[in-house]
Amino acid sequence: MATIIHPTACVSEKATLGHNVTVGPFAVVDDFVELGDDCQLQAHAVIKPYVKMGRGNIVHSHVVLGDLPQDLSFNPDTVSWLEIGDDNCFREGFTAHRATQENGATRIGSNCYFMNHSHVAHDCTIGNHTIFANNVAIGGFVDVGDRVFMGGAVVVHQFCRIGAYAIVQGTTGINKDVIPFMLIGGRPAKHYRLNTVGLRRAGITGARYKVLSAAFRCLKKKQALDDLEQTEELSYLKEWLAAKSKRGLHGFVEVGGD
Repeated sequence: MATIIHPTACVSEKATLGHNVTVGPFAVVDDFVELGDDCQLQAHAVIKPYVKMGRGNIVHSHVVLGDLPQDLSFNPDTVSWLEIGDDNCFREGFTAHRATQENGATRIGSNCYFMNHSHVAHDCTIGNHTIFANNVAIGGFVDVGDRVFMGGAVVVHQFCRIGAYAIVQGTTGINKDVIPFMLIGGRPAKHYRLNTVGLRRAGITGARYKVLSAAFRCLKKKQALDDLEQTEELSYLKEWLAAKSKRGLHGFVEVGGD
């Protein structure tokens, strides 16, 4: 199918559009934008310069992608990017900013779902199959792993890491790192238990789940993980814990557990 551009849309001659792209009424596609095949831009969507987008993305009304970082020291002449994978859905009012560093990139993976008025700041990295509920806002240089679920109105401090398969309870304020595979919430935020539902949906069950359960108990007791069976998930967890952290880790609840 041919690309369809509404007569009221504004598409730069310096933009590159793939096959079967739809650009709706009053949408704007600026200079140096690359849109992959089968992307859909709905009415009033705005794609600012230096955005690279894969195929099959759906951009709802009043989304703004690739605007300048909210950093007072940023030079607008800096060439930096917002890079987006495939098959993402950006709902009404979502915003994502490009990076602060020359030739750097804010990166969003594939198969993610961003609900209305959520926000990804400059220099962030978002994994695949991740969901942001309404009004989630993350600061600059935040790293969010694959298959993370961020509940409504979650706020994340800059430089934090959210490990893969984690779930963050709605309205939680995150100012330290969130350990992979776990559920975190409360005020102040603390790790409660494994993300049981998310792990089951991802097929991490049986012996693989039991290893993570044992790892959770070890971490609560500040014990090493070396004696546990070396599953794929445990290898990722150990690698993630060994990486340098700028914010430290949120603690655990004192009672209960997995």
